Amino acid sequence: MNDNLIIAGKSYASRLLVGTGKYKDFAETRAALDASGAKIVTVAIRRTNLGQNTNEPNLLDAVPPSQFNYLPNTAGCYTAEDAVRTLRLARELLDGHNLVKLEVLGDPQSLYPNVVETLAAAKTLVAEGFQVMVYTSDDPIIAKQLEDIGCVAIMPLASLIGSGMGILNPWNLQLIMERVQVPVIVDAGVGTASDAAIAMELGCDGVLMNTAIAAAQNPVLMAGAMKKAVEAGREAYLAGRMPKKFYSASPSSPTAGLIGKP
Repeated sequence: MNDNLIIAGKSYASRLLVGTGKYKDFAETRAALDASGAKIVTVAIRRTNLGQNTNEPNLLDAVPPSQFNYLPNTAGCYTAEDAVRTLRLARELLDGHNLVKLEVLGDPQSLYPNVVETLAAAKTLVAEGFQVMVYTSDDPIIAKQLEDIGCVAIMPLASLIGSGMGILNPWNLQLIMERVQVPVIVDAGVGTASDAAIAMELGCDGVLMNTAIAAAQNPVLMAGAMKKAVEAGREAYLAGRMPKKFYSASPSSPTAGLIGKP
């Protein structure tokens, strides 16, 4: 079954997107990415060496763009101006790369998105030809506004970045999916494989994670678990679960023709 993730007209064989930060070294980063099966990997432009520092290990060597689709992001940006400047730099460093992840944070404690600055940055970036995948709150009104601006994917949080708390408000995620036509990818808050499976069972188009893998005791093993969880959750969603029947049991086997019954 061909069920690829489609973003901005391009097809990707995996619905799991993985970050490249927080690993002990680039070797572990690469091993985790391989185990995850991810085709899109996020890169924090302000925190990762892509050749800016010639005397330090370069992510481009460990994770070649010829093998992975880079998604430069604006992690650590708190204003629209800063985010736009960062992604302009990313386009220069990555030879005109236009697919980007926008995130503008509200404060360094919660890392909650500043939606006012996010909307402003999105307008500028779309006008400059960027294909913007955007991290935002789980507000369906904001999600629709971002789609109307021209963002190619909406990425609502499940819970706070790096919290591992899982999906705290599945109802808002469903509202977002009902209102927007572009892909909806859960971003932030996933802690373990069941969280990823739940996101996919809800009907999300994909899941992006970093800390859930990088901060695991065995990141490579966890990456493999996340791959399976995303695939299983997607298949369960497509299969269509049985309806819930509260206080009404239903036998798994036929009741007709039992011994002693006609």
